[in-house]
Amino acid sequence: MLPTAKPEREAGTPRPAARPRTLKARSHVWLRWLHTYTSMISLLVVLFFALTGITLNHPDWAFGHSEVRREVTGTLPAGWITGTAVDWLNVAEELRAQQGLHGRAEEPRVDGTEASISFLGPGYSADTVIDTQTGKYTTNILAQGGVAVLNDLHRGRDTGGAWSWLIDVSGGILTLVAVTGIGILLYLKKTRGQALAVMGVASVIVLLLGWRALG
Repeated sequence: MLPTAKPEREAGTPRPAARPRTLKARSHVWLRWLHTYTSMISLLVVLFFALTGITLNHPDWAFGHSEVRREVTGTLPAGWITGTAVDWLNVAEELRAQQGLHGRAEEPRVDGTEASISFLGPGYSADTVIDTQTGKYTTNILAQGGVAVLNDLHRGRDTGGAWSWLIDVSGGILTLVAVTGIGILLYLKKTRGQALAVMGVASVIVLLLGWRALG
């Protein structure tokens, strides 16, 4: 027997009202949306910190680019110091121009006949000592390999405010990815129990290894 066709809705007959979604259904949709897009946003961040976590654990990996140390000397032009007051901005720009130094100028100091300033960046340092009587200076430059640069970026060391801000934002996004992932998991009835068990075992292993490392 052939199935009877559904009668067409008469013109002007209002459609039945859509059943409102429950709070559980709406929250599931929002969790999936947040998890999907925060995962896409943080993809490169996760990849970067995952790889640099490995290199940070193996600082001896230089990939053919070992550290380079060198010493350079020179003399600052007149006007860089007045009495005991040092024009550090002028000093920093002059050292950059003469020796090609880079990084942030940090730790300016004057102590009697000696002044010093350092240039710091990821995997890079340039420490300058200046004779306040003559303006002559000596700069010791340390340029480390690519792995050291990546490791300092991972740690946020000598990277400046912008990179520090990026690390904070990345940490927040990755936290959101993890929380929404757990939230989605709670809706999956078929695999929820097994997945939570695996997560629990993995958490215990991490805690035990952390406790052993502290001991």
